[in-house]
Amino acid sequence: MRYFYRFLAIEVLINYVDNAGHVMTKSSKNAATPQPESFEAASAELEKIVTTMEAGQMPLEASLSAYKRGAELLQYCQNKLQDAQQQVRILEADMLKNFTAPDIDDR
Repeated sequence: MRYFYRFLAIEVLINYVDNAGHVMTKSSKNAATPQPESFEAASAELEKIVTTMEAGQMPLEASLSAYKRGAELLQYCQNKLQDAQQQVRILEADMLKNFTAPDIDDR
């Protein structure tokens, strides 16, 4: 049963996030939920939600709220990772420009 809840949670999270990474939940339209302080905080909160859901003791409404919050956290984490990847690409591009091979005549 534990794996069923993990699968269900992942399936719902996937369905709530469209291809552009936008969360498709009512809560994101109606009420603002607090933003996590950091990627690590969001990841920890998401893990806590999954663990709680895996226990299988949540009422239906609480499960739905947890799914929605999980989708928001997932989008936040994806955005932070994309930002970090972009920063790495920029740094690598700068480094590659600075380290060109010397001409043969310079030896």
